[in-house]
Amino acid sequence: MSTKTRTITIPVQGIDCAQCARSLHNSIQKLAGIGSVEVLTAAGRINVRFDSSLITADAIRKAVEASGHAVSGKTTHNESGLQHLRSMSRRLVTLFGFVCGIVLTVVLVGEWLGLFSRLTHGLPWYIWLTIILFVGWPVLQNVLRAARHGRIISHTLMTVGMLAAIAVSEWSAAMIVVFFMRVGDMVEKFTAEHARRAVSGLSAMVPAMARVERNGKELEVPASQVEIGETVVVRPGESIPVDGEVISGLATINQATITGESLPVEAGPGARVYAATLATLGSCRIRATHTGETTVFGRVVRLVEEAEARKGSMQQFADRFSARLLPVIVLVAAGTYLYSRDPLAAAAVLVVVCSCSIALATPMAMIASIGAAARNGILIKGGKYLETLARTDILLIDKTGTLTLGRPSITDIVPLDNLSVAELLTLAASAERYSEHPLGEAVREAAHARQYPLQVPASFEALPGRGIRATISGAMIEIGAPRMFPGLFPAETIRAFEQQGKTVLCILREGHPCGILAATDTLRPEVPEAIAQLRRGKTKRIELLTGDNEAAAAAVAGHLTIAYRANLLPEDKIAIVRDYQSRGHTVTMIGDGVNDAPALAQADTGIAMGAAGSDVAIDAAHIALLKEDWLLVPGLFRQAERTLGVVKLNLVFTGIYNTVGILLAAAGLLPLPLAAALQSLPDIGILANSSRLLRRERT
Repeated sequence: MSTKTRTITIPVQGIDCAQCARSLHNSIQKLAGIGSVEVLTAAGRINVRFDSSLITADAIRKAVEASGHAVSGKTTHNESGLQHLRSMSRRLVTLFGFVCGIVLTVVLVGEWLGLFSRLTHGLPWYIWLTIILFVGWPVLQNVLRAARHGRIISHTLMTVGMLAAIAVSEWSAAMIVVFFMRVGDMVEKFTAEHARRAVSGLSAMVPAMARVERNGKELEVPASQVEIGETVVVRPGESIPVDGEVISGLATINQATITGESLPVEAGPGARVYAATLATLGSCRIRATHTGETTVFGRVVRLVEEAEARKGSMQQFADRFSARLLPVIVLVAAGTYLYSRDPLAAAAVLVVVCSCSIALATPMAMIASIGAAARNGILIKGGKYLETLARTDILLIDKTGTLTLGRPSITDIVPLDNLSVAELLTLAASAERYSEHPLGEAVREAAHARQYPLQVPASFEALPGRGIRATISGAMIEIGAPRMFPGLFPAETIRAFEQQGKTVLCILREGHPCGILAATDTLRPEVPEAIAQLRRGKTKRIELLTGDNEAAAAAVAGHLTIAYRANLLPEDKIAIVRDYQSRGHTVTMIGDGVNDAPALAQADTGIAMGAAGSDVAIDAAHIALLKEDWLLVPGLFRQAERTLGVVKLNLVFTGIYNTVGILLAAAGLLPLPLAAALQSLPDIGILANSSRLLRRERT
């Protein structure tokens, strides 16, 4: 990537439908120097990657405005007041239009019954035209703006239908079309805002202000201005504005916004706490480690906003289909007129079609599902991963820290080379001082429990899947699995530990064996039930992949009655994933997100378990479970299947509606006013159907 490549985020007003998003994307993408454009309808913004040597950020903003969209965050106080007045006038016009529309509907019904013909035909044409322009001007503006940029939108077709009615002096029918154009416009805006609230509701959970200690005083400052390392004071009933570590005090924290878990936790000195969580009882002082978008919750919100850009195959198909639909409808309308010579029938064909609903069918369901999941402690990075998760037929699972608690304990210490137990454990724990692996932590805890003093390594290197290498008192210390040091350690001793299902660590000093440690881990209590639920689903094969020895893997896999492969390196896991994918399988991998990061990224869907506070896990996985609860996994699979079912129902519904509507209109069986009235029906149906995904699943 060029060093001149930059990425900017531009808040944009008026992205209320798929056609708006597509046209804005195309307008920006064709500019010189643009690398990529992501239009995020639900977030109300666009992300643009560009070459700053070819185009400036200001030029991109001007291009957004030139395409007919307003850039947010640039209004002055007076402009804001003017916008408020315009908003009020639009509401008044809309109310007037509703009243006129209702009256005209009644009049038309009466006319069909032969009651009000004098009234509808008695008004001069210029009064009708004035009413139509007054009521329909906000929508007609959008049509004219789109026409200036060579774009056709759904309201363009309705406008042509209205003009056709005017051409044959069907003024009342034209007025009904304009009325329902406004209704359709409001439905589109409401639909977009409904999706946007799933994201904006998350952002609102973070407090706007924070109480910090500066120069010996407590000051309230915007949360965005808190600096790393500052001390933040949180009192009972307040939300925590930053990620950090408690340095004093004791508080009961409700972490439901992060983990989805309603049970509070106690947070004392040394405990990690997260932004957007609530201190229900007690108060504490927190040293800020992450602020703003870098907090766990901030990253969750950002990734949920950007999830819309990661489209699955169904959404990509719907976008392509809706883009090609409008020209087809114009041809059908032209054919209808040529065959029947009835301009109102041709106009009804143009008016009845709802192309936006096809493009909305998938993203509305995905946004609803992703937003609901985020509130329950599940971070899904895009609709494409819900699609692949629903189609999974191979499930691969890591062992340590995933199926197990990830907190192994040292059970056996076997010194060699004339070392004592204390010398061996001190040496191993000192070498593991900077290790983040659960086994390294177990070694340190064993030394701390015996109060052995640790040394600081002169050098340290983590070898993923192999172990660690460190320099202690000038000597090179290597710690790893027995397979890394073949023939150097007593085979019988290692075999005895492995037959007990224990994990063995071998320790070398300057290339000479100096000891063996054995550790055990505990299976998470909810795992058997979760695996049983997954086995009842659509997944054909569940397989355990672990770097542990054969006996340890067999003990866990046998308890869960699943297949297993042992003694694997990270590259071995990647190769297994690729092998299944090459045979046409859809693979989901579940791991802790640290050692499994490459395999998680390679899988069609990678799920990180217990990712709260882990930058590596959140970055590596496609889906992150912020709470360590295996029962979330089968629920996640069911949610993916439900979401895919809702998407399919949305597409079937809008497909049937458009097909039947076009046929009836082309046959002259659908009056123009009724076609206009029915035009918003698919949007409403899709919104109602997709909203079902916002409800929490009952397990």
